[in-house]
Amino acid sequence: MIEQDTVRLMRQCGFGIKMGVSAIDQVYDNVCADEFKAALNNCRSAHIKLGKELSGLLDEYGQEDSEPGPMLKGMSKLKTNMSLAMDSSDKGIADLLTDGCNMGIKNLNSYLNKYKAADERSKDITKRLCELEQKLVIDMRSYL
Repeated sequence: MIEQDTVRLMRQCGFGIKMGVSAIDQVYDNVCADEFKAALNNCRSAHIKLGKELSGLLDEYGQEDSEPGPMLKGMSKLKTNMSLAMDSSDKGIADLLTDGCNMGIKNLNSYLNKYKAADERSKDITKRLCELEQKLVIDMRSYL
């Protein structure tokens, strides 16, 4: 049960990391404020670093990293593009990313509760990912 919950939790974190990086990549060129761009760069780099750590842990369990499904990725991209079409200002982007981060935090905490038997390293990665998302929410407050 520990291994099964660990792998499931890690996969959900992997999806969250990839969706976060993708969202940042989609909006980055529309951001005007240099400080906002710096916050996005820092968050993106931290996500990628955490993703590499997660991949190493998956390797230890004999598992490969997987991608979010095409439906999830497509719906996310569609929502982002529609939001940008309506408001591509820094305020609009901050609002969009805040919603995405809050949804990610909610989902990750739900998975922490669901996969209680997961090992401590995977739980730690999940908690650190939540902290990254929360930090970005805080960094974007001044643009809302």
